[in-house]
Amino acid sequence: MTTTMLKSVSATTINYYDVHAKEYCDLTRHADLTDAYDRFLIALPPGAHILDAGCGSGRDTKVFLDRGYKVTAIDASSQLARLAAAYTNHPCEVLCFQDMVFHETFDGIWACASLLHIPKNEMRDVIPRFVQALKPGGLLYVSVKEGEGERIADDGRFFSDYSRASFEGLLEHFPTLSEITFWQSEEIRNGNNRQPWLSFLLKKSDTDL
Repeated sequence: MTTTMLKSVSATTINYYDVHAKEYCDLTRHADLTDAYDRFLIALPPGAHILDAGCGSGRDTKVFLDRGYKVTAIDASSQLARLAAAYTNHPCEVLCFQDMVFHETFDGIWACASLLHIPKNEMRDVIPRFVQALKPGGLLYVSVKEGEGERIADDGRFFSDYSRASFEGLLEHFPTLSEITFWQSEEIRNGNNRQPWLSFLLKKSDTDL
């Protein structure tokens, strides 16, 4: 895709969430991510500062707040940010990953089903912004849909799909990140529609490489 096309599909994806914000929140707010929470939070210090990167409905922000963590919540959709703030009684900033300028601010970054909307040719810019946002030794959780290539779903949303190998290949360009663990899971929606997901827990090195 050309740069113009990518900007267009990214805008269309954000517009989808603006238009369908309530429907999306109702669909995702009660998903059980206990296993992912436990893997991520156990490695963080008490009261750690977490960036909920693409907070969506605010589901995960609320869990982290309720467990005593400090949370900064961001989302590219203004309507999702509005509903997330109302649900959590906590601010949610409207911010795209491509515009993040945090510097060693967070103990952990939670990017659950959000980086999958970033075109692959922009990941070389976005991942360093995540790395810069993490404190030395900080954790990054990422979940993406299993597959390959880039696609536009029937509802107009843009997706970048990855296999374990292709995502780990991407990470090779960022030596300050090391993989702690990987796991695969399935999300069930609409009856028997099973969607495979890949999850990665990564750690930023304590010192610059």
